[in-house]
Amino acid sequence: IAILQAIELGYRHFDTASLYGTEQPLGEAILEAIAVGLIKSRDELFITSKLWCSDAHGELVLPALQRSLKNLRLEYLDLYLIHWPVSSKPGIYEFPIKREDFLAMDFKAVWKAMEDCQRLGLTKSIGVSNFSCKKLGDILAFAKIPPAVNQVELNPLWQQKKLREFCKANGILLTAYAPLGAQGTIWGSNRVLECELLKEIAKQKGKTVAQICLRWAYEQGISILVKSFNKDRMKSNLEIFNWSLSQEDVKKINDIPQSRLCSGQDYISKYGPFNTTQELWDGEI
Repeated sequence: IAILQAIELGYRHFDTASLYGTEQPLGEAILEAIAVGLIKSRDELFITSKLWCSDAHGELVLPALQRSLKNLRLEYLDLYLIHWPVSSKPGIYEFPIKREDFLAMDFKAVWKAMEDCQRLGLTKSIGVSNFSCKKLGDILAFAKIPPAVNQVELNPLWQQKKLREFCKANGILLTAYAPLGAQGTIWGSNRVLECELLKEIAKQKGKTVAQICLRWAYEQGISILVKSFNKDRMKSNLEIFNWSLSQEDVKKINDIPQSRLCSGQDYISKYGPFNTTQELWDGEI
């Protein structure tokens, strides 16, 4: 129902992943949206999915994409991403990943397979997620098809300025997940929506804090992923295009002290040991 409501309101980009378990319901919703006339064809949508770590092995990339397409009941994706810059033991689909299941990724083999997927027409474009400048540089050094997108945690409290500059210089579009802080997830927090400066700007503008965050990212040339099952909030999240932030507003937001929403230590204190390398949290991935 939420997907159909989103399409009805005007949303056209849907982001999923093999790990999320949402590919099949998304595929069913797309078929229903066509059947009831909300869209004329699948081509009106932009669908992204992701390669999980246990499939991040050269010989497993194509079969993984084919499974995703089968789940989605689609002939192609618009964008296929490497979910994390690490591999894990094949056949295990879980998060967190156990420390003993981590493996070093063969970036050349995996990226070549990603390129093959695009050449076969199974995805229109390929990219990465949670990649640092260093890891992007490693891929760019040998890529015949460079990553089109890097999807990362990004919001006013974690602005990724160095990464934004690197991606802009190399023609890579940054996509922001957790643009509102991912409150309600095991790793997110309410610090973005509770930020006093953002509240102050929102009050002056007669907007919500969420709208301020989304408009800020939009004005930075960043693609935004929002997640909501509430129709009113879905509608509100779209109402960011007929107004703008002042230069003073943008400067205030850009000067906000920066910190990740949930560091490895935060996670451990809340949920116990996080079974992955600290590199996944400290930005060195």
